[in-house]
Amino acid sequence: MDEMLKAFEPQIEEITLIPSDGGRFEITVNDHLIYSKLQTNRHIDSGEAINLLRKFMEQSS
Repeated sequence: MDEMLKAFEPQIEEITLIPSDGGRFEITVNDHLIYSKLQTNRHIDSGEAINLLRKFMEQSS
């Protein structure tokens, strides 16, 4: 999460972690799902979250 804040500090207003059960881990940006452990059936790789966020931000601008 620190990496995301450093890379996108001017664009990020808030980051919220929401605990859940059932092995759910999802990353949502502006109501757009960019990663779901339940859909991929795997844990996210190191650096993958920042790359997905970067790609989303580039497509959104």
